[in-house]
Amino acid sequence: MFAYLPLTLLIYYIVPRKGRNIFLFFINLVFYGWGEPKLVFLMLFNILFNYVGGFLVDKFRHDEKKKKLFLILTCILDIGILAVFKYTGMITETLNMLPFLNIPELQISLPIGISFYTFQTMSYVIDVYRDDAPVSKNFINFGTYVALFPQLIAGPIVRYRDVAYQLTHRRESLEQFTKGVKLFLVGMGKKVLIANQMGILSDSLLAENAQSGVLGTWVGIIAYTFQIYFDFSGYSDMACGLGNMLGFEFLKNFNYPYISKSITEFWRRWHISLSTWFKEYVYIPLGGNRKGIKRQIINLLIVWGLTGLWHGASYNFILWGVYYGLLLILEKFVLKRFLDKLPPALQHVYTMFIVIIGWGLFYFTDITQLGTFITNLFNFGNGLCSDTALNLILSYLPLLIAAAFASTPVGARLYNQIKDKDWAWLPETVYCAAVLLISTASMVNQSYNPFLYFRF
Repeated sequence: MFAYLPLTLLIYYIVPRKGRNIFLFFINLVFYGWGEPKLVFLMLFNILFNYVGGFLVDKFRHDEKKKKLFLILTCILDIGILAVFKYTGMITETLNMLPFLNIPELQISLPIGISFYTFQTMSYVIDVYRDDAPVSKNFINFGTYVALFPQLIAGPIVRYRDVAYQLTHRRESLEQFTKGVKLFLVGMGKKVLIANQMGILSDSLLAENAQSGVLGTWVGIIAYTFQIYFDFSGYSDMACGLGNMLGFEFLKNFNYPYISKSITEFWRRWHISLSTWFKEYVYIPLGGNRKGIKRQIINLLIVWGLTGLWHGASYNFILWGVYYGLLLILEKFVLKRFLDKLPPALQHVYTMFIVIIGWGLFYFTDITQLGTFITNLFNFGNGLCSDTALNLILSYLPLLIAAAFASTPVGARLYNQIKDKDWAWLPETVYCAAVLLISTASMVNQSYNPFLYFRF
């Protein structure tokens, strides 16, 4: 933030406009390969074969058989590489459950962000096949899109068709740059000042949730509910802000999901880029809701099983995905008419209860620990709340209240009422400076700064 980013921005704006994508492509690879240089070659290979795949699909667009063949081959290679690096351990572990097998477990490092950039490149080739996106005839431009460092390792998933024009025709401006700085600092505040603190609280209360009591366990998972939202939405805000600094506009990835009044609404507001990807590239091609109710239910279960698996190579993620798939099916075909009659407050309580339980499925990768956690949520035999847990909760109570407030659009609405005032620059400047200073001090003084997306 204090070396790579300023230097990158300085050189980017010095370089002539025609050379900026070349510079970005190079600096993106430097960013990605800083921790593990050899993984750059995997990314370059991914960029190359998807670039060639898109080119061949476009070249044979009037030959349906060849066009489909090159699409299928490219997607198989994409999925195959993702499966090898992300799911080999899980597959091996599953097969070894059979009494007659003893397959050695391979230790394969998971390339960070591979799920994000794999989905991006797949969407590109599919969109070229559908004639929904122009084919990229410039390898550097395509590589810049795939490896763009602002959203490379933690999303959002950016479709090529949404930035194709920007790759060659973007016009940076001071207004857009300023907007990007503000958005970046909003995201930074979410991540460092709220998510990290909520992570400390949740880990402390959930590590031994039987000893925390029922209230302590509930507060622990509520803290995790805040942590994962502010962490992920914070990264998305930072990515969009960095994109603005470079002249790009990325689509919004979160829209206050915790104000939802149904699970259906929640998934229209949470990780919008992923939900959109699965809808457009899996659900609709499977037939969506066009082939009868039975087929629609099967399609929903497939999509949500895959959504869970995308989040990590562990059975709890599949369970998490199926959990939401079943609830969405139940809500769509059974509960909707009853939910619509409830007061909005009860609709919200119903939604958040399900979401909070769902984050428990996400948090505990060990199925045994997950079962114990679910039991402890309602086991008053463990007591209501231990003294240690109560003291911890009280010390974090102001931040819990602040997190609850910040997860609603109230603050944004208040800001929108003053942002066009002549004096609005003053509170904006004070806010940005305060977030930057406090966040920097927090990162310097604390060793706790988890990256939740190492599984992706």
